[in-house]
Amino acid sequence: MATMQNMLKHTDLMLGVGLFAIVAMLVLPLPHWLLDLGLVGAMAMALIILLVSVNVSDLLEFSVFPSVLLLTTLYRLALSIAATKLILGTGSAGHVIETFGNFVMGGDFVVGFVAFIILMIVQFIVITNGAGRVSEVVARFTLDAMPGKQMAIDADLGAGLIDEEGARARRQHVKREADFYGAMDGASKFIKGDAIASILITVVNIIGGFAVGFMRGQGDPLQVLQTYALLSVGEGLVSQLPALLISTASGLMVTRAGQEKSMGSEVTKQVLGQPKAIGLAGITLTAMAFVPGFPTLMFMAAGGLCFFAYRVLGKDQARIAKEAKDKKAEGAKPPAHAAPDSPVTVLPPLNPVEIEIGHALTRLADVRVGGDLSDRVKATRSQIGLELGYVMPMVRIRDSVHIGAREYVVKIRGEEVARGEIVPDGLLAVDSGAVLTPVLGTPTKDPVFNLDALWISDRLREQAERSGYTVIEPSAVISTHLSEVVKQYAAELLSRQDVVALLDKAKEENAAVVDELVPNVLNVGDVQKVLQHLLRERVPIRDLVTILETMADYGARTKDPEQLGELVRSAIARTITRQFVDQDNRLYCLTLDPSLERALVESVNVTSMGSALILEPDRQRDLVSRLSGEMEAAMAQGYNVVLLCSSQLRLALRRLLERYLPTLSVLAYNEVAPKAEVEFVGQIKAAAA
Repeated sequence: MATMQNMLKHTDLMLGVGLFAIVAMLVLPLPHWLLDLGLVGAMAMALIILLVSVNVSDLLEFSVFPSVLLLTTLYRLALSIAATKLILGTGSAGHVIETFGNFVMGGDFVVGFVAFIILMIVQFIVITNGAGRVSEVVARFTLDAMPGKQMAIDADLGAGLIDEEGARARRQHVKREADFYGAMDGASKFIKGDAIASILITVVNIIGGFAVGFMRGQGDPLQVLQTYALLSVGEGLVSQLPALLISTASGLMVTRAGQEKSMGSEVTKQVLGQPKAIGLAGITLTAMAFVPGFPTLMFMAAGGLCFFAYRVLGKDQARIAKEAKDKKAEGAKPPAHAAPDSPVTVLPPLNPVEIEIGHALTRLADVRVGGDLSDRVKATRSQIGLELGYVMPMVRIRDSVHIGAREYVVKIRGEEVARGEIVPDGLLAVDSGAVLTPVLGTPTKDPVFNLDALWISDRLREQAERSGYTVIEPSAVISTHLSEVVKQYAAELLSRQDVVALLDKAKEENAAVVDELVPNVLNVGDVQKVLQHLLRERVPIRDLVTILETMADYGARTKDPEQLGELVRSAIARTITRQFVDQDNRLYCLTLDPSLERALVESVNVTSMGSALILEPDRQRDLVSRLSGEMEAAMAQGYNVVLLCSSQLRLALRRLLERYLPTLSVLAYNEVAPKAEVEFVGQIKAAAA
């Protein structure tokens, strides 16, 4: 074991020495025993490569295959040249080639030459051309599908189904897959060149050997021709046998599609999984036994063997189907009800978050049949925690007979807040705005963002991704919708018990601020209201220490949760700004004309329900219309804009606009991080008198 580990440490050195040895073989003469050893090594390497290509479960487990193909081709060509020098120089080429010439070909070079030509036809025309064509097509489709796959990864990352590390790994996998198929497309040319070179080398050996032997007087022309033809054809067969194995391995690698296990297990599972086909083959073979002239016993034996396999496999398939049916019936068994006379003393608990699904969607949540809805919901909870700093409650998933078969309903504390309909056997192709060519599907609307979309079949997935659609699986649609609903209702879901858990967690590392704040300055309910004030506008509360310290600083002066919330927003300006800046740290903003802003500040009234902006209906409609127009103009230029105003106006203006422009975020000047590059893209002016 230690010796093997030491060898693996110097693989680069060993590869360099091997390449140097191959080059030396092209120049230096080889003794017979060394040529025999090289030919045996070539056969061993070909067998290993073939068996590895059959047993890998993922193509990328053998991603070095194109490079190995080049090295083995160069190695075999070097052996062929070395054998040519021995054949022409000494009239012999070692035991391996002579054995092929005498034993395999029976000493008849005509038989050997015909066998060699047939081998070349099989390899060059059938296997090599087929593998090359498949490599070319797969490489083209893989490269065309890369943008769609990248968009799908970005969609899963945005929905919280995967983290940044998972997205990076999937992008790397997509890139490696495209590189592999591209390399295989080029590597197939090595096999073609090897086959052509082998034919030319064999012809040169025969002609050159005949000329050399005749000039040396090694016998009559027929004897000389037979001697050198046997050696030349024997060398061609010896060199092309490993080439045939490797070209077969190349064909197996590029023709694999959708196999998640080794080829042997997949072939066995898929072929033996069709007992009716095997039984029909047995009947056909048995019928052919009665054709006059056919070997009756052999056909009867083959037909009986197929029929026996049909009976055995049919029983196993029936048993598996019965077990699956029993499990399904056991899972669908209704729960036992309480006795009619038993009093109801305890009401069932009300779930904070709940998903109801129609009976056609139950398999999406059943892990026994490959459903992944539960896993996606778990990933959504983790993503919400990372984004908002708030761990959402557990989500209960249950089926319901009160909704459509393909519908799902999201409930918050028992009340419906969102509903959608999906096709469980399809995929949702969302029009991302850059669709090149439309695909065939059922038009619909994305239930999450109300975008134009299509329900398509799984076989159209790659075509849709290449066309520019964002393709989403049914369970991902539900989990993404759940994520948006939870972000929208996070303030309602945050209970006092959740706040206590957050304070206990913060106290583990920052006990001083928690002890100072609760209960000396504020109680748990006050802290809850401030956190709800932040979550209501999707402001993350991950930086809980800064939030608590700000409340501790100003809590003695005011107990108003709104004022404390606005002060906290100023303290976490970097967190707020990060949500709206682009990759270049630019913040695109709309502003108010100074005269308009002064007029709006004067219209702010503080009531028992908080700050409110009191405007006449005409002024209010005019303000909303101007803001909407500027916002749409900015979005048309590709800007994700926010509205900047003074801190005295921010909260009241936000409350007014959330009914008309819910997607427009309102920020105060002191909530913009100092390092953000602010770019003003529009200004709302006062209406003309």
